[in-house]
Amino acid sequence: MAEEAPNTDIITLTRHILGDQLRLGAAATGDLTLLLNAIQTTSKFIATNVRKARLINLIGLAGETNVQGEEQKKLDVLSNDIMVNALRASRKTAVLVSEELDDAIIIDERFRGRYCVVFDPLDGSSNIDAGVNIGTIFGIYKVVSASEKSGGDVSDVLRPGKEMVAAGYTMYGSSCNLVFSTGNGVNGYTLDTALGEFILTHPDIQIPSRGKIYSFNEGNASFFNQPVVNYLNSIKYPKNGKAPYSARYIGSMVADVHRTLLYGGIFGYPDDKKSKSGKLRLLYEAFPMAFLTEQAGGVATTGTGRILDIIPTSIHERCPVFLGSKDDVNDLLKFYG
Repeated sequence: MAEEAPNTDIITLTRHILGDQLRLGAAATGDLTLLLNAIQTTSKFIATNVRKARLINLIGLAGETNVQGEEQKKLDVLSNDIMVNALRASRKTAVLVSEELDDAIIIDERFRGRYCVVFDPLDGSSNIDAGVNIGTIFGIYKVVSASEKSGGDVSDVLRPGKEMVAAGYTMYGSSCNLVFSTGNGVNGYTLDTALGEFILTHPDIQIPSRGKIYSFNEGNASFFNQPVVNYLNSIKYPKNGKAPYSARYIGSMVADVHRTLLYGGIFGYPDDKKSKSGKLRLLYEAFPMAFLTEQAGGVATTGTGRILDIIPTSIHERCPVFLGSKDDVNDLLKFYG
């Protein structure tokens, strides 16, 4: 059999973004395009440092804790600096919120733009030493017109997730994958290290309506509230001869959600008797992942309401998260009544 010729019409992330801009015509300013290009550059930079972390002494603790009270890894701190510097230099941002920083960064007037970026620079960093997949999560808001004259402030990010104009994540592992949406479906790209470009490999991602996998940290099972216990029992010990669901939990939200987007099923990090408000951060973890999930045809909920409808009251607020296949999440909601 003749060897198949390589595809010579590759669609890069840059080409895809520019294509979206051209389709908008005169309404497009190009600012979001430049901002997304800055984010893909930071992803390449962080991916390079993740790959050689052991070689350049980036494994281990930096000797500080972040606002969440978690010990910061050296690579956490470096990734945060990379993100902040690149986003500021893009001249397209007004407000930055990072998991690693106590307060929001208000960009100096000479570098200021019209967008706000909320991000977790390195999600799952407790897995760094073990070589498990980790990632960067981001969400983008546009400065609201009322504050455009003042240049943007924290109120511009204390808005429901449904008002985001784009969201995504980059996953660093055996390959580097960037998945994002501008509100018109979800596309996935894989970094070709030889070209130095993200190539479209997963166009128009759609979550299956039902999956066969559940992803919960069952180490917390003794603290789970009754609706979660009842739901998990229903899929682990199903009636009517149905096959039980498989458990898959990596402990890195990016990796667990990435698998859920592709294979279906349900990812959950509920509130419980120990963490009464949940564990995941609303602005830069729950909102971006819920945005992507809904754009891919899935459902994202706290158990009592749609995640993207929540109005944040603080930049590091937490919330319960259940997201994934429409039928699986709706099955869970039945146990919440």
